[in-house]
Amino acid sequence: MSGLAPGYQQEPLPVVLVGAGNMGRNWIRTVGSSPDARVVGIVDLDLELAGRVAREEALDVVLGSSVSEVAARSGAVAVVNVTVPAAHRPVNEEALFTGLPVLCEKPIAPTLVDALQQAALAEVAGGLLMVSQSRRFFTELTRLRAVADRLGRVGAITTEFYKAPHFGGFRDRMEQPLLVDMAIHQFDMARYLLRADPVTVSCSSWNPAWSWYDGDASATATFAFDDGARYTFTGSWCAPGRETSWNGSWRVSAEHGTAVWDGDGAPEADGIDTLPDVPAGPEEIAGSLAEFVRCLRSGETPQSEIHRNIPSLAMVEAAVLSADTGERVDIPRLLEQRYAEAVRTERRTDVRERLEQWGSVAHVRGAEALR
Repeated sequence: MSGLAPGYQQEPLPVVLVGAGNMGRNWIRTVGSSPDARVVGIVDLDLELAGRVAREEALDVVLGSSVSEVAARSGAVAVVNVTVPAAHRPVNEEALFTGLPVLCEKPIAPTLVDALQQAALAEVAGGLLMVSQSRRFFTELTRLRAVADRLGRVGAITTEFYKAPHFGGFRDRMEQPLLVDMAIHQFDMARYLLRADPVTVSCSSWNPAWSWYDGDASATATFAFDDGARYTFTGSWCAPGRETSWNGSWRVSAEHGTAVWDGDGAPEADGIDTLPDVPAGPEEIAGSLAEFVRCLRSGETPQSEIHRNIPSLAMVEAAVLSADTGERVDIPRLLEQRYAEAVRTERRTDVRERLEQWGSVAHVRGAEALR
């Protein structure tokens, strides 16, 4: 069952947006152009900012600093959480225990421990918590996946990612800006293409002498998957000239041929006569929103529901650990260690008991969790 009132099976879903910063504005505009949802409330601790954003975006909405209060006053039936990662849990927790499903910006949490705890929290609350892993939603990525399926068993996938963005702010001060803030997209896309589980990673990271970042802006990581395939990501966030797409540049080497994708246009391939047709749909965060609403209406589980998204976050945390230690990291073992820590440190009795009931992190690592 979708859990939505019958009137919302066709009508746009009224949603509360939490977080009125720059990304919040992007979401407001995306929701505003979508047939699937409409913003009826904005939540932010800075009410002056929330009011200014509402005026500048020509929105007549309820404003406040409490998710549950704004939802009650506005009649919202869902929440879009666009706060910083450290604030994701309190917002998600309040929303879920108010009975509101949540679409949350990536990453779902700063750490695997926090992510595992939130997965259990969603189970206790009985609500949907979906991660906006927005770069899954590209028509040409879907086509590349269909091409890879036709080419048979995949032996290796590589991604080159080279950009030179001057963000300013917190990214310039991060210890691992590329791996933590960007590479999760490509790691998740690799999982999407392979339909397999990552088992080990070897990663090195460094910071070129000309870098404007405090932390390591360059990295190379090689993952082994449980089907025998290898995935290699190499890239830099301080690489001026000849920049790749924000999706990266991809090569898929498979049993019956090879496919390449520049991250923007249609993929090219040998080993097949014609490129497969795939359905076109909304892309990036608009695609996340469309899937969120569709699954709420149908009762299906989104591909980036929190349990299904955790292996992507595990790839990031394992890559960072490998870069820090210089050693190969066993990802299932790391997940079990983080699961034990999640049980030990969870503050809510009901969530801790639910984690204990899992018995193992395999609860979120089965084949179904990867699709």
